[in-house]
Amino acid sequence: MTGQGPLKLDTSKPHPARTYDWFLGGKDNYPVDEELGRKMLALDPRTPVMAKVNRAFMHRATRWLAENGIRQFLDIGTGIPTEPNLHQIAQQVAPDARVVYCDNDPIVLAHAAALLRGTPEGVTEYVQGDVREPDAIVERAKEVLDFNRPVALSLVALLHFVTDEDGAYDLVERLMSQLPPGSCLTVSHATADFAPEKSKTAVETYRAGGINLALRSRDEVGRFFRNLELVDPGVSLVTDWHPELGEPVPGQDDDVIPGYGAVGRKV
Repeated sequence: MTGQGPLKLDTSKPHPARTYDWFLGGKDNYPVDEELGRKMLALDPRTPVMAKVNRAFMHRATRWLAENGIRQFLDIGTGIPTEPNLHQIAQQVAPDARVVYCDNDPIVLAHAAALLRGTPEGVTEYVQGDVREPDAIVERAKEVLDFNRPVALSLVALLHFVTDEDGAYDLVERLMSQLPPGSCLTVSHATADFAPEKSKTAVETYRAGGINLALRSRDEVGRFFRNLELVDPGVSLVTDWHPELGEPVPGQDDDVIPGYGAVGRKV
């Protein structure tokens, strides 16, 4: 299940998923992605640590959700497969977990087979789609997930690429409005709270590459959860969100990792 026909791979400008892959040491990126990655590395040498810390947060949040009864996951902004993937974490806890991945970069589609190697008891599927078209994503996800039962919506390292002008808050509300009570929202989000000047340069660097970057404050990240019940410890630094559920990333304690993470439940 992919959701649409052939898509053109644009290697003339960087893409967040491929740049993130470069930060993580992957091979599925192009010179334009590496160029942007190196500019960010020159701005802050800890950028690869930030990417790994974000990935570790996703692992811990998914583990917490599965341990607390969630059996269905919709992961938008999946990125290029990097093991362990979300479904592997969820199905370690609950082998019957069902996972739908979604991304808008054709290179992720090209590697979708790696995302579909789940347990015999569970289900993993991939759809091609953009978070700016939430209704289309939901319709495709409904082919795999039962929207009468709780679903965990994962928007990890995604919303800082969706500006207020693009309706970031409305998009999240539209997605959550289609999920039943007991469903959860997982968000991780970069912030300028700790290094405003460096962050301003980062925004300009991304913009020069054709990518919008919206770095939000803690309160602004909290707005994504305004109609939800936050799971303790609320909106926290990504490194502080249930650290007991995973191993620390080498280098994460050298300085503050400028990102927030949270999980909220729809009641």
